[in-house]
Amino acid sequence: MGTTIQFKRPDGQELPGYLAEPAQPQGAPAVVVIQEWWGLNDQIRGVADRLAHAGFLALVPDLYRGKSTVEKEEAHHLMTGLDFGTAATQDVRGAIQFLKTRSAKVGCVGFCMGGALTLLAAANVPELDAAVTWYGCPPLEYIDAGKITIPLQGHWADQDQFFPPAQIAGLTEKLKAAGVKHDFHHYLAHHAFGNEQAVGEGRIAETHYDPVWAQRAWDRTFTFFAKHLA
Repeated sequence: MGTTIQFKRPDGQELPGYLAEPAQPQGAPAVVVIQEWWGLNDQIRGVADRLAHAGFLALVPDLYRGKSTVEKEEAHHLMTGLDFGTAATQDVRGAIQFLKTRSAKVGCVGFCMGGALTLLAAANVPELDAAVTWYGCPPLEYIDAGKITIPLQGHWADQDQFFPPAQIAGLTEKLKAAGVKHDFHHYLAHHAFGNEQAVGEGRIAETHYDPVWAQRAWDRTFTFFAKHLA
């Protein structure tokens, strides 16, 4: 359904991305999709295709520039080598600016590492209109909550070992203190419960796909974007 494209960051550098178009792309709302730490793989392309099937123009910026992995140690290495600030303000913002040439409103959805970047983008990308994070949050000191002025939704796993409930409680308090409207949902699930390729142990460890909670979270995500990107 999708194709690989090149687009420019605000600083003029080019980077690749995966663009999935809906059946009627003219005037369609748009969403930037941000990968997990595995890279731009078939699973995250499938997320973009899912959004396109629902009527959204979806773009996944290739943050690792062509690299991806199924090995946990290599994924950690790739993520550690990523400058999150630059990724949010250049790569993600460039993707949002590209979609703004096609759509009046642009949202952002990210998973795990991408969820953390989504929160950073919500505070640092003025062109963004709405944001949804799935089980991903940066260290709280990196979030300037006072700069978040857009609708925000979050989907959290209460059995998450990577982003534990205490961290999400701290994020919630920080957003409340800054007067940020947010729509957070908690699920009795493990980390990456929405990733259908993350089942049990093995290469993708400590992650467990839960189709029931994943469908609930997707229903809420689509409803949220339909409301705020219309």
